[in-house]
Amino acid sequence: MRQNHNILVFGELLIRLSSKTNDFLNNEQGATLYPGGSEANVAASLAHFGKTVSYVTAAPENALTSSALKELSDISVNTTKVLQQGSRLGLYFLLSANGLSNGEVIYDRKHSSFSSLVRGSINWDELMKGHTWFHWSALTPALNGELALVMLEALQAANRNDLKISVDLNYRSKLWDYGKQPIEVMPSLVQYCHVIMGNIWAADKMLGAGIDETLNRSTTSSLYFKAACNSAENIFKTYPNCEHVANTFRFMDNPKHNLFYGTYHTKNNNFISEVLETEEVIDRIGSGDAFMAGLIHGLVDSLSGKQIIERATAAGFRKLFVKGDFGDGTL
Repeated sequence: MRQNHNILVFGELLIRLSSKTNDFLNNEQGATLYPGGSEANVAASLAHFGKTVSYVTAAPENALTSSALKELSDISVNTTKVLQQGSRLGLYFLLSANGLSNGEVIYDRKHSSFSSLVRGSINWDELMKGHTWFHWSALTPALNGELALVMLEALQAANRNDLKISVDLNYRSKLWDYGKQPIEVMPSLVQYCHVIMGNIWAADKMLGAGIDETLNRSTTSSLYFKAACNSAENIFKTYPNCEHVANTFRFMDNPKHNLFYGTYHTKNNNFISEVLETEEVIDRIGSGDAFMAGLIHGLVDSLSGKQIIERATAAGFRKLFVKGDFGDGTL
């Protein structure tokens, strides 16, 4: 039976500076600014899907923050719980037009308002009142050791208050630079989660779920499905609170190509989506976040397993044709 969830999303608000061409440094047309950040992207898509969603971050009180938050509030994301503090908004630079050609990302997130959060600075029990679902991503504990402990505070509060908890196992090697590997940090956080989304490589890197090192671009979707089933089975054994596991499979052969499909797993069943492919990618940034939102969307609506993975995959694939970090809610 469908439950009317009130979803709380927590993570860093970012501004993306993106080249208008595939040559950032020699781009006479300049760069474009977009609001983003994985968790904000999820909140935006959920709002487009008609879900009740609040977004929480820490950000400075300035015009750039106000503009980004207005874009979220204009699509019905509740931003009234945002902590306005500090003096820096996190940035990242995308050195291409669509995230594919020379699509290197450079982060400028250290000493931002969000990365400066410390334990005890947020009353999590008060913040979570009235909410039924809490979403976060592995990007937060990747920023520094103190934020990993802030994340633990949040998850313990969500658990205390009986919220459903979902996580995206976003892995960015450039962010894990404070002397800890993900496998040293993530298991103690993920133990509270009911929904785990990522891919089989991130699940191994962060949770020790196991991976077949012979898998490659030429591996068939049926063999990848088998690998995903094995990974999910290991996650369910290790993390007893987990009820749902999902994976994306995304392969790019050239700047305009993307092959996209997903898998979804419960303790009793496994599902794979249709394989979608395009040669017309506009912007790949945020496609995994749109998939995450589509997954939550399907779970909240109590769809069948097959419907859940098809909805998530459709949402992620659709984002490839939308400029900026936010999806547009089209399936």
